[in-house]
Amino acid sequence: MAQFFSVHPEQPQPRLIHQAADILRAGGVVAFPTDAAYSLGCHVGDAEAVARIRDLSEIANYARVDNAQFRLLKATTPGSYTFILEGTKELPRRILHPKRKTIGLRVPAHPLPLALLEELNEPMLTSTLMLPGDDLPLNDPEE
Repeated sequence: MAQFFSVHPEQPQPRLIHQAADILRAGGVVAFPTDAAYSLGCHVGDAEAVARIRDLSEIANYARVDNAQFRLLKATTPGSYTFILEGTKELPRRILHPKRKTIGLRVPAHPLPLALLEELNEPMLTSTLMLPGDDLPLNDPEE
């Protein structure tokens, strides 16, 4: 069953964020705005991956980052960038690229995904929302 929440883009309502987090915890999928377009998100749900992502201080739990990479991340996050980094052994295999063992890492600047991550208190597995045959990702919630 699909549900549509009209969440304020700059001041997300805690009650609606809590409902969306409950849907994720129950195995549901949510579509939400990000800095660039809409994304689909789900609960990672693996005991190995249950850790909080709140800032770059925890990045070493998920990716191998040298000093130059860390400086670049610090200068450009939060924002609409996804960084492809070598994943750590703590990550479940299913979320790593099968051959390269890499992971895409993003620290959003948009208030809604930040509120959702804060409510979940753990990472989300996400993908840009693009329908088959489309050249660009969706950016309208009604679509």
